[in-house]
Amino acid sequence: MTKKMSMSTSKTSLVLFLCQIISALDVPLDLSQPPTITQQSPKDYIVDPRENIVIQCEAKGKPPPSFSWTRNGTHFDIDKDAQVTMKPNSGTLVINIMNGGKAEAYEGVYQCTARNERGAAVSNNIVIRPSRSPLWTKEKLEPNHVREGDSLVLHCRPPVGLPPPIIFWMDNAFQRLPQSERVSQGLNGDLYFSNVQPEDTREDYICYARFNHTQTIQQKQPISVKVFSMDSLNDTIAANLSDTDIYGAKPVTERQPVLLTPTGSASTKVELRGNVLLLECIAAGLPTPVIRWIKEGGELPANRTFFENFKKTLKIIDVSEADSGNYKCIARNALGSVHHVISVTVKAAPYWITAPRNLVLSPGEDGTLICRANGSPKPSISWLANGVPIAIAPEDPSRKVDGDTIIFSHVQERSSAVYQCNASNEYGYLLANAFVNVLAEPPRILTPANKLYQVIADSPALLDCAYFGSPKPEIEWFKGVKGSILRGNEYVFHDNGTLEIPVAQKSNAGTYTCVARNELGKIQNEVQLEIKDPTMIIKQPEYKVIQRYGQVSFECIIKHDSTLLPTVTWLKDNDELPDDERFLVGKDNLTIMNVTDKDDGTYTCIVNTTLDSVSASAVLTVVARPNPPFDLELTGQLERSIDLSWIPGDENNSPITSFVVEFEDALHEPGVWRYQTEVPGTQTMAQLKLSPYVNYSFRVIAVNRIGRSQPSEPSEQYLTKSASPDENPANVQGIGSEPDNLVITWEPLKGFQSNGPGLQYKVSWRQKDVDDEWTSVIVANVSKYIVSGTPTFVPYEVKVQALNDLGYAPEPSEVIGHSGEDLPMVAPGNVQVHVINSTLAKVHWDPVPLKSVRGHLQGYKVYYWKVQSLSRRSRRHIEKKILTFRGNKTFGMLPGLEPYSSYKLNVRVVNGKGEGPASPDKVFKTPEGVPSSPSFLKITNPTLDSLTLEWGSPTHPNGVLTSYTLKFQPINNTHELGPLVEIRIPANESSLILKNLNYSTRYKFYFNAQTSVGSGSQITEEAVTIMDEAMASRQVDIATQGWFIGLMCAVALLILILLIVCFIRRNKGGKYPVKEKEDAHADPEIQPMKEDDGTFGEYRLFSFVSSAPI
Repeated sequence: MTKKMSMSTSKTSLVLFLCQIISALDVPLDLSQPPTITQQSPKDYIVDPRENIVIQCEAKGKPPPSFSWTRNGTHFDIDKDAQVTMKPNSGTLVINIMNGGKAEAYEGVYQCTARNERGAAVSNNIVIRPSRSPLWTKEKLEPNHVREGDSLVLHCRPPVGLPPPIIFWMDNAFQRLPQSERVSQGLNGDLYFSNVQPEDTREDYICYARFNHTQTIQQKQPISVKVFSMDSLNDTIAANLSDTDIYGAKPVTERQPVLLTPTGSASTKVELRGNVLLLECIAAGLPTPVIRWIKEGGELPANRTFFENFKKTLKIIDVSEADSGNYKCIARNALGSVHHVISVTVKAAPYWITAPRNLVLSPGEDGTLICRANGSPKPSISWLANGVPIAIAPEDPSRKVDGDTIIFSHVQERSSAVYQCNASNEYGYLLANAFVNVLAEPPRILTPANKLYQVIADSPALLDCAYFGSPKPEIEWFKGVKGSILRGNEYVFHDNGTLEIPVAQKSNAGTYTCVARNELGKIQNEVQLEIKDPTMIIKQPEYKVIQRYGQVSFECIIKHDSTLLPTVTWLKDNDELPDDERFLVGKDNLTIMNVTDKDDGTYTCIVNTTLDSVSASAVLTVVARPNPPFDLELTGQLERSIDLSWIPGDENNSPITSFVVEFEDALHEPGVWRYQTEVPGTQTMAQLKLSPYVNYSFRVIAVNRIGRSQPSEPSEQYLTKSASPDENPANVQGIGSEPDNLVITWEPLKGFQSNGPGLQYKVSWRQKDVDDEWTSVIVANVSKYIVSGTPTFVPYEVKVQALNDLGYAPEPSEVIGHSGEDLPMVAPGNVQVHVINSTLAKVHWDPVPLKSVRGHLQGYKVYYWKVQSLSRRSRRHIEKKILTFRGNKTFGMLPGLEPYSSYKLNVRVVNGKGEGPASPDKVFKTPEGVPSSPSFLKITNPTLDSLTLEWGSPTHPNGVLTSYTLKFQPINNTHELGPLVEIRIPANESSLILKNLNYSTRYKFYFNAQTSVGSGSQITEEAVTIMDEAMASRQVDIATQGWFIGLMCAVALLILILLIVCFIRRNKGGKYPVKEKEDAHADPEIQPMKEDDGTFGEYRLFSFVSSAPI
């Protein structure tokens, strides 16, 4: 499934602009200004006692400020301490510990002051404390002897370090001890056992404390735990008591939950706003209790609540006052429950609502500094001026303090100072510096001139106009150099001078002018805006399913602005593509050759330009035949059934649809695996039916849409007990092979069907419908038995029963067979023939008596053959034909006879042994039919007005020929046919001379023969009379003339043009006289004669001379 395309356009620039929007107005460093602290160490600064201590304090100002420090509230003279230096042009202190100094000697509270002629800024109080990682106090640890099922707490009690250590439990081999719902570590580092089990016995429970700051690990002495099971405890007690003592340890009993921590039913917890709240409940009990958490009167905060340590710890991140309340943990097992309520109160160290911001004022202006903070309890606000409490600072008539606000009126240059606001309560404090800088400065624009902004269409455009001036300048924007001022909802004007076009279009491109003015002057700056087309993926990669070792390709076709240079990057699972030559990255595609399972994943096409980025993803699923099942196990062994279970192998991303179970019989067919059963793919067990006396092994094959897995490894063998046969041979038949025997055959039982050793067969038979007893014989493991001396073709009842060393199979069913057949004795009688037409006749006969058939009546055979043709007295080779009529039919049709011929036939009855005697021959004749076409037609000796025709008689006259018919007609140069002339010719003629024909004319001839029945099929020919010599010479003379050649070329060109016009008309649906050309060669028998239109001229009479055949 293709993932949704993501797009980011100039997001970084947007964030930077917004940061500028909300920041205070910065004073250029070339102008006088009070100090501003730019960098300082954290309030609570824990240092490594082995390294130099660096306490940071950086500030800016004009003139550059000087720095001083206090330590524990008094001046810290760094010149008197050789171990302490201050970095040049900086207030940062470096305390040299690595050359003899001790970190503990410099522990305390430090504060930095940066000062120049316009004021003083102070840092936070920085508390310096060296980290500590003390050793564990020595203690004597007694072994813990615990009864199975009881609870246990192993105390860690790590040394107090700074910062506190991280606790974990391991063994002597430095392997972490496994934890679970039953055994887990508490927040205080202790190891809690809800109930102990014999496997908890060990002598190396070791608590470790890791002090990250000093990168050291401290180890507690190993703790020994010995768990006594109830059985072993009873055995020990019994061995130490006399027979008269009655004593025994109680068996392990289940116990309802009891809280190990916290104790009691209620407790309280105070946490600070913004911190992580951790609440813990660990309970003892058997079975192991399950912990559940609720908040009374409310819901646990969504997206901020997490459960850790097997739900024994409730974790809420970024807590606020709204998270105060009662939290209840409930521990429950099958015997009951216990709960504990923790009342949580969220307090808050001070946090800013409105922090004071620097003020830049011009002489005579008014302004305010506002310092508002909140917290729990409510913090107190105090003001300082240049690091001195404002109450004792030098007076300033323009200044008035009103609680959290300082109001300035008609300030003068001497009013410049740095003010500190301190908001504090019992949980902490906030300290902020904000200066008042009184300046008189004309406007200046800080943004470079003619800066170029490039923005993607439909994205925000932010044009910067960073400025400074005192009084604060007014900013106006114009489109173009002399354009009108920009106003309206189409634009957003920010306080820092930035012009925002929320949805930039192509029409917004161009030059923009920013004008800054105050009472001291005016300045302007131009910037350029270009709008680019967005980058788009017009053909995204699509979800693909590919078989292992196949080839797959993902497309990523892009469209982008012609002035931007895109780069295309492919990722796999949000990481770089594997360094593998199978991955081929093309211009707009990614191809993976010889795909393997590890190629499965999400592939992302990322297109980056300098202005925007788009991406699209698709998932590749690699499928293959499943891996073979494993861990086959046989259970529930019975005489006739067994349960087989297995663990499926990896389905390789194509769900398993079924499992095929096969078996091998090592006793009868070793190495041959046969189908046993098939179960759905959701099933991993099958109950298999078994046969006696089989040494079974099973294997399982998994099947998915791709194909079948390799077979699993065979299961263990299972030999079933012997039993008498369950079934008898199938397909029992009794068929005689000779007239005096009965051959009884059957399909032998397969090896596993024998059910035991010594397989034999009891063969029984008796004549049907005769009151005879069964005759039986027991034969070895064969498949037939021959009974000799039987009457010819009589029915028998036959049965075959299986038996082995343990007994007989159930009574078999009887089948009807027959002894051997013999040839039929009697021929069919009263054979009659009815001739229907010249090629078809119907034959009838009387059936023979069934007793004379002496076998299974299969039908009758009719033998027939042509004796001679009545039109030709010559004899030929006799070829007999046979028609078989199945069953007891007494008539049949004889097709394909030749007309005007004499035939003979006879009829015979057929059984399984063969044919009986033939009936007497029956003679019949077929009537005349129409003849075949003349054998040939030749046209010779063409003259100016005559043609000679010669022909051969029909190959199959099918009767007595009565005459020939000749038809002919002229054909002109346009293939149109002239009038048709018909001539009848005696049957004894074989040639004809046609006279009085037109010279140089093509004629078409149609010729056929007739019998008394009708006309036969015709033969056609065409011939041309020759030219007149004078005319031919004239034509030759004309043909050599230049004008004639030119005329013929013009005619040819005209014909070509006409053909092109006709071709165009036909393509447009017009008609083309193809039908007329087809009519020109049609059969004259079915063609209507055209009236003489004078095309052929006068038609003359003609005479002919014929000759009889020699």
